Amino acid sequence: MLAVNACGATAEKEESGGGGGSDKPVTGLRMMVPNTPGSGYDVTARTVAQVMQDSEVASGVQVYNLPGAGGTVGLQRLVNEKGNGKLAMQMGLGVVGAAYTSKSAATLTDTTPIAKLIEEAGAIVVSKDSPYKTIDDLVTAWKKDPRKVAVGGGSSPGGPDHLLPMQLAKAVGIEPKKVNYVGYDGGGELLPAVLGDKVAFGASGFGEFLDQIEAGQLRVLAVTSAEPIDAVQDAPTLTSSGIDLVFTNWRGIVAPPGITDEQKKTWIDSLTEMHDSEQWKSELTKRGWTDAFVTGDEFGSFLKEQDKSVADLLTELGLA
Repeated sequence: MLAVNACGATAEKEESGGGGGSDKPVTGLRMMVPNTPGSGYDVTARTVAQVMQDSEVASGVQVYNLPGAGGTVGLQRLVNEKGNGKLAMQMGLGVVGAAYTSKSAATLTDTTPIAKLIEEAGAIVVSKDSPYKTIDDLVTAWKKDPRKVAVGGGSSPGGPDHLLPMQLAKAVGIEPKKVNYVGYDGGGELLPAVLGDKVAFGASGFGEFLDQIEAGQLRVLAVTSAEPIDAVQDAPTLTSSGIDLVFTNWRGIVAPPGITDEQKKTWIDSLTEMHDSEQWKSELTKRGWTDAFVTGDEFGSFLKEQDKSVADLLTELGLA
């Protein structure tokens, strides 16, 4: 389990400085992760916090987890913190879908958009002892009896790890409704299920599995990007394996409703400085993340588009 990056004890009661050209680092910022330690959101948030501190953009950034209901427990808490300009939540495509499938009273349209950070390809992974050596092996067995080949994902229905295998099934000629999908609350819970062969394969962001891939505990059958990924050089893309599918996830940060323009600017300026740092560029390369940085109103427009497209798809599947 990853340790919290700093404790936030230096925040005291002073207003944030820095972030907007001040030499003084911002203090008192807190980032909520709406799922479990070890998940993609968790790794992203803790990396952001560490880089903000290493690059002296912020001091004492606190990261904490509040998992549940595909991220909507955290979303509800964020919306309840109306006007709290020191708090933000790490989120992404998964929370968009979960807000509908969980029938959440709180929605992302209630939040204040801060920044989209990254995009990340998915990966189809199996344990080192799996009988499936290639993506073709897996697809052959999957098509023979879809219900017997369970796929695990780190999100609830409507999230990226659910959408990925559904789209993959369609691409290889399997009816999505026949897919035996087992949802876990984040990559931290998904990982032991794949390692322990509780599911036949996992579908999630490849960055969540890098340590286990490098240690030889997991095998990547394919990545879902358009091009091969340096971090997992031996893994083919789905398209190079003859499967017509490209799929990417994204992650961003939102704040509670009702914060002031100055508080919003502090978050955006701080994250912009973080994004421009050499430390962040190094993390992008190390983790195989694609830079997708946009802020404020531009991110807000993107969120509205995502919200509509996910809602339309889930309605079509009878899940919203």
